[in-house]
Amino acid sequence: MIADLAARVRASPPRCGATRLVCVDGPSGSGKTTLARALGAALDAPVLHLDDLYPGWDGLAATVPLLRDAVVAPLLAGRDAAYRRWDWQRCAPADTVAVGRPPVLVLDGVGSGARPVAAHAVLLVWVEAPREERFRRGIARDGETYRPHWERWAAQEATHFAAEGTRARADVVVDGTAARVGPAIAPSRSTGLRPDDRRRMRRTAHRRAPPHIGG
Repeated sequence: MIADLAARVRASPPRCGATRLVCVDGPSGSGKTTLARALGAALDAPVLHLDDLYPGWDGLAATVPLLRDAVVAPLLAGRDAAYRRWDWQRCAPADTVAVGRPPVLVLDGVGSGARPVAAHAVLLVWVEAPREERFRRGIARDGETYRPHWERWAAQEATHFAAEGTRARADVVVDGTAARVGPAIAPSRSTGLRPDDRRRMRRTAHRRAPPHIGG
């Protein structure tokens, strides 16, 4: 399935300047990051994890404008993209992360498939799993102390997805409950990166990792 998706991306003309944008969206804990990383590896492309962009636990609504202005708009204009990383420990904006103008860019996280972003994507993938399984994964990964935050985030997701209709607009819907990246179902419409670019996109190793709410 990953090979088929990668071939589809390569065969599509860029729609975000010279960049082929791929959006991997769906509720938290569904398996988006697993798929996004596999797709990024197959395409030799950087993966921008929206966990690095969300401005806190109540910041989902603010993320789409941030993503549009910091990443999509510059790429459309033929300029290098960059964004301010959110420091979850300090609860404040941190360093600027260079994105550049990669041939392919994979966006991983809740909100990546919002209309202002997905309008310029060559592929929108929706990953889903039952709520109970998603919460189990999230608490197992981030710890019981994060449960209240997960509840708050889930409410924001529900509002966002209801307004955006992301699943209905997806090119491919993926079952994220499989042990590995599950089979793609319901295709709905037709639609290699240099090592230095990938290094610019890597997360800063010394900082505390953010809670994994977007994948």
